[in-house]
Amino acid sequence: MIPTGRLLKLLRPFRWGIALAVLLSFATVGSSVGLMATSAYLISRAALATNAVELSLALAGVRLFALSRAALRYSERTVSHTITFCVLTRLRVWFYEAIEPLAPARLMAYRSGDLLARVVNDIETLENFYARVVVPPIAAGLVAALTGGILGYFSWATAAAFLAFYLLAGVALPLLTRRLGREAGAAAIAARAELQAAVADDIFGMADLVAYGQDEPRVARTLRQSAALQAEQTRLAHLRGLANGLTALLTGGVSLAVLIIAIPLVTDGRLEGVYLALLPLAAAAAFEAVGPLALAYEHLGAGNAAATRLYELIDTQPEVADPAQPASRPAEFGLEARGLTFRYAPGEPPTLENLSFTLPPGERALVVGPSGAGKTTLVNLLLRFWDVAPGQLLLGGRDIRDYAADDVRSWMAVVDQHTYLFNSTIRNNLALAQAAATDEELLVACDEAQLGDFIRHLPDGLDTMVGENGLRLSGGERQRLAIARALLKDAPIVILDEATAHLDALTEAAVWQGMERLMVGRTVMVIGHAIKAEFSSPERKSALVERDFESPHPVFRNFQQIIAVDRQG
Repeated sequence: MIPTGRLLKLLRPFRWGIALAVLLSFATVGSSVGLMATSAYLISRAALATNAVELSLALAGVRLFALSRAALRYSERTVSHTITFCVLTRLRVWFYEAIEPLAPARLMAYRSGDLLARVVNDIETLENFYARVVVPPIAAGLVAALTGGILGYFSWATAAAFLAFYLLAGVALPLLTRRLGREAGAAAIAARAELQAAVADDIFGMADLVAYGQDEPRVARTLRQSAALQAEQTRLAHLRGLANGLTALLTGGVSLAVLIIAIPLVTDGRLEGVYLALLPLAAAAAFEAVGPLALAYEHLGAGNAAATRLYELIDTQPEVADPAQPASRPAEFGLEARGLTFRYAPGEPPTLENLSFTLPPGERALVVGPSGAGKTTLVNLLLRFWDVAPGQLLLGGRDIRDYAADDVRSWMAVVDQHTYLFNSTIRNNLALAQAAATDEELLVACDEAQLGDFIRHLPDGLDTMVGENGLRLSGGERQRLAIARALLKDAPIVILDEATAHLDALTEAAVWQGMERLMVGRTVMVIGHAIKAEFSSPERKSALVERDFESPHPVFRNFQQIIAVDRQG
């Protein structure tokens, strides 16, 4: 479990707002205590008063406490909710900034639904930690001191009885609910995460589930997971009911106990009878501050469980670390590999083994090899998603690890066959490459990617929504949009990983012609499929290029070399 102090550190920027919320909460309950006390005194004094002047001070007190209680309650709720929302906003930004360096290497082991549950549900769970665990105990302590002081002024025995019941309701009962609810709270967090992850998987794969007739078994599984979550939530609801009932019982008990102690004081003449009703009502009113404490430990347990899941990711070390003093932008952008060997996990067979090549700046290379040979892995290493070991990967004559990862990525424009498109407009998806681009510049890039005419004929043009991962577009349209985005980035290194895989032959040829501008003067790496046997000799390589790419892709005549990739180097 995560130490509570670690969560409290996140509140440091909001400490003054939280202090104000505590004071307002204390003042609100204090006004309730004052209202009940003065009201009881007023009624008792009215029965004995001979003129209205004797009641003027009590009447003023009742009016003051009644009005201030409403104003303070409104202010306390406003401040508390504002601080809570600010904390949640900071938590989401903090969590995203913490996991962003982990992508994609460290996040591959997590399902997207589980990550979504952590970002949304687990952070929202911490709302209860800050709103119901941090503020209420401090406010309750201040209320205990105030009410104990008032009762102690009249009788230390009534103050002692009040504090005994207050400790039972504010300490013993929360400890009991924590012990009873610890397992259910953690189980509810886990069940909710499992359900959300499973539902996200089912939604993404719904078409395949229906096509293969597996939709009903998945629905049955989801219902079972939902029932498991509901069972844990029911356990927590029963616990809350028990806590609320016991709190009400102790509230009535403290009034009775204080009354029993105060009656002999009145009969013995040690306490004026007009104060008899004041003492038990003031003690009962103070228990307004104790009510939230009964569930404080439950929320503490749920908060710790949620925080544990968050810190599981946050404490993960990124796969790639930037150097203490990153190298500046190189003068040229050649690429070179020396004995490059890479495996994704210890004990696994190498994905790349002893790969060496030199791609001078401004030249073009075709990277070929069978599926699974490591072509995409080479792209991942160039983008510094993983670090190279053993071997070396050089950019501009320097080890690529000498540069900051974000700098390396800014120098590369990558188009692969699975480019992700956000559920936004065409304009916003293109703006990822160049936020300040004008509509004219966007359309020029789209024209070169053979997408301009299609966009101009859409009713909303560049403002057309593309849907989740571009599902409102065809595969070819999505690919051309990704190519247009690469054209806009205008990076010195261009990597095309099966960039035209979803295009028909004529469109593919036109797209390659359009990308000629993108390639001029840049270091270009184009990745495709081929069988290594085709590259057994330089003559076979030349023949392959001439046969496969001279027509309909004359742009490939300008390739200076072919880099053959497989697990044997």
